[in-house]
Parts: sequence; C-alpha cells; structure tokens
Amino acid sequence: MNVRPVLFVIGLFLMVLSVLMLLPALYDFITDADGVYSFALSALITLLVGAPLYYFCRLPVFSLKPRQIFLLTNSSWFTLSAFAALPLYLELDISYTDAFFETMSGITTTGSTVLSGLDHMNTGVLLWRSLLQWLGGIGFIVLAVAVLPFLKVGGMRLFQSESSDWSDKAMPRSGSIAKRIVFIYLGLTVFCAYLYFLGGMNGFEAINHAMTTLSTGGYSTSDSSMAHFQNPFIHWVAIVFMIFGSLPFVLFVKFLRGDPQSLLRDNQVQAYLNFLLILWGLFTLWLFMNSDYTLFKSLTLVAFNTVSVITTTGYALTDYTLWGGFAATLFLCLTVIGGCSGSTAGGIKIFRFQIGARLLGIQLKQLAHPRACFVQSYNGQQITSDILRSLIAFCFFFALLTTTLTLLLSLLGLDLVTSLSGAATAVANVGPGLGDVIGPAGNFATLPDTAKWLLSVGMLMGRLEVITVLVLFTPAFWKD
Repeated sequence: MNVRPVLFVIGLFLMVLSVLMLLPALYDFITDADGVYSFALSALITLLVGAPLYYFCRLPVFSLKPRQIFLLTNSSWFTLSAFAALPLYLELDISYTDAFFETMSGITTTGSTVLSGLDHMNTGVLLWRSLLQWLGGIGFIVLAVAVLPFLKVGGMRLFQSESSDWSDKAMPRSGSIAKRIVFIYLGLTVFCAYLYFLGGMNGFEAINHAMTTLSTGGYSTSDSSMAHFQNPFIHWVAIVFMIFGSLPFVLFVKFLRGDPQSLLRDNQVQAYLNFLLILWGLFTLWLFMNSDYTLFKSLTLVAFNTVSVITTTGYALTDYTLWGGFAATLFLCLTVIGGCSGSTAGGIKIFRFQIGARLLGIQLKQLAHPRACFVQSYNGQQITSDILRSLIAFCFFFALLTTTLTLLLSLLGLDLVTSLSGAATAVANVGPGLGDVIGPAGNFATLPDTAKWLLSVGMLMGRLEVITVLVLFTPAFWKD
C-alpha cells in the first residue's frame, strides 16, 4: 500500500492543529494567563512533525483508494489526539495518560473527563477542550456524510448522497456540500452562543458551551456542568441545540436550498422526534408522581437529561441516579441509542433501530405467510443485502466491543456498574456513566491508567463506527 498520500494528509492535519493551538495561547496572552508557553511549545512540536510529513510526502495529484481511506481515518484521529494532548500535559499537573484520555474524549465528543476544579482552571485549557469537541463534531459529520457511506460501513449506504463519492468527478460537488455544512455548523454555534449570553452566561461561558452543545460533546467550564446555571432558559436552549446537533446536517443543507419540509419528511427524524416526545411525556409523569418537583421542573429535568444522554452530549444538570433504580436502568438503556446519522451524535443511531423493527415485522409476517414476498425498504430506498450485512455486523461488533470492555474493566477491579456503564458510555460516546465513581456527580480520574487507555480505544472505535477500526486488523486488508 502506498502510504505517502496518507502521511501527506496527516502532515497537513498536524499543521492545521498547530495553528489552532495558537488560539488558546493568544487568549491566554490577552487575558494575562499562564498557559501561553504550554500552547506555544505544543504548537511548535506539532508543526515540526507535521511540516516534514507534508513536504516530503506531497504529491502533485493523488486520489485515495478505500484501503488508504480506512488507514487515514484511523491514523488521523489517533495522531491528532496524541498531539492535541500536549498542551494539557504541559500546562496541567496530570500524566500523559490523563491528558490523552481527556483529549480523546474531547475529539470524539464523548465528554468523559478526568479533570476537576474547572471553575478556577486556566481559561486557555478550557477553550482548548471546547475547541477540540467542536472540531471533532464537524469532523464526524464530514466522516458520516462523505466517507462512511462510500466505505459501506454500518449500513450507512442508505444515506449515500452526492457527497459520498471520492472520485475526481465528484470532488467539486463534495467540497460544495462540505462548505455548506461548515457554514450551517458555524452559524448554529454562533446563534447558540448568543442565546446563552442572553440567558445570563458571560461571553467566555457562552462561546465554550455553544461549541460543546452543538457538537454534542458536553465539556463545561464548571465542575457542576449545566447545573452551574440556574436559569431554565439556558437549560432549554441547551435542549434545543443538542437536538439540532443530533439531526442530519445534510437535511439542513436541503433546508437552505429551499426545501423546508426535508427535515420533517425524513423517516429517521420523524421517529427520533416522536420517540423524544413520548419519552418526555411518560418519564415526566413518573418523576412528577415520585418526587417533590413541580410539573415544569420535572419536564425540564427529564427533557434535559434524556436529551443529554440520547444525543450523547453528557451534560449534567442533576444526579439522575438518585431518582432510583428504574431511572438509572432507563438511562443506561438510553446510553446506546444515539441520534441520527450524519449528525454529531454517537451511539447506535435511530435508523438502525428502525430497520431492526421493520425487519422483525417482516419476519413475523413471513412466518404467517411463507409464500408472500415483502419488500424491505427505508426512507424510500431498498434495503439491499450488502446494507443489511453491514448493519448487522455493526450492531454485533458494537455489542461485542461493549461486552469485551466491560470484562476487561472488571478484571482491573472495577465494580459491575462502573465497568458496564463505563464501557457503554465510551463506545456510545456519551460521557458520564453510572454509580458513585463515574456517574454524573463524579469523573474518571480515579480509574487505573490501563482502564483509561482501554476506554480511550473504546471511544475511538465507537466514534469511527467500530468496523472502520476492526478492518485494519484483518490480514486481507494489508494484502494486495
């Protein structure tokens, strides 16, 4: 395999990353904070590695083949996380393991953290964490829209669009769609920050939380997360924009092209929004009847926490594990659902549950009418056998990875709740787990280093749809 194009692109990514490191350095310089040296040195190290790769591996014209795209996708996310951890390692009194875990959690928009004392932490570090999640969010949108359908990963071919083509002929159109997505992503971020500011956040808090809300990342500038802000207006702004971040951004592009009904006509969006409304209604009544909260307070807490988990954002507004065993079990189940395809959200994704339910219905009908012929379709597209195989393989390996991580964490001495919820929250890219250790009121700092590396691998594999990573470990991948 010719790896020069892969190294060239990675070098370019590292050069861009080095420039982005200067933003927190500049902010620290303006605010007279002490993080300038750490970010500047990290930017220099990253540039010294990226520039030679870019210069010596550059090619006048090249196209990426499927195997090269698989290798680039995996290596770029891992490499960027490794270098993006440098500022945290140099500035904070933490190990490189903790710095890498924090960075991987950020760039995969998982939101799990090992840091505490955020309310008094260096502002450059807080800005860098939020920026990593914002970049990871837009990076995954492009991955899910342009790359995964082309690679036939996890049933994503159902959403193959004009951007899901890596031929030279399609590149101009792909670039046009990517630009529109970036424009929409940036515009929604600015609007979210504006509303946060109106709700009482200062400018720095509003910008940081806007980036981590739309990216469904969940990093906050306070240890109390969203509970630090007591204005319900802020909580509902977060709910709305977490939902926006979990919707397909290609449909936003169609919306701007003059098709305002595209979002509401989509089967996946319809099922997703209906599921949220039904869940809110039933869960709100249960919480209202089993607590001292008012009806509006119950609705706010239920809506915020369920959306935070389902969209894999991971913001904390209250410790919902204190609501009892039923609530804790429900939130564990919601952890793996995720949002829509082509969004910033992680998890299994709504469309896979829809297809599974439809296939079950067809199978039941087939048993009743053995000679009947039933067409398998979704959103007006036929579900072909290769799409079905890819979808089943994804779901199987998603469950297998979660189970394997749970067993490995248990071997390290972690209790069942911590092991199971930690594995699920890593693979689904949610953030907080359950229990006293990694629950909404805790963090991952006390876990053994080995556990943090295992969870980092789980976060990366979950973000890249599992199979994208596993294919690198097959002998056939490396043979011509």
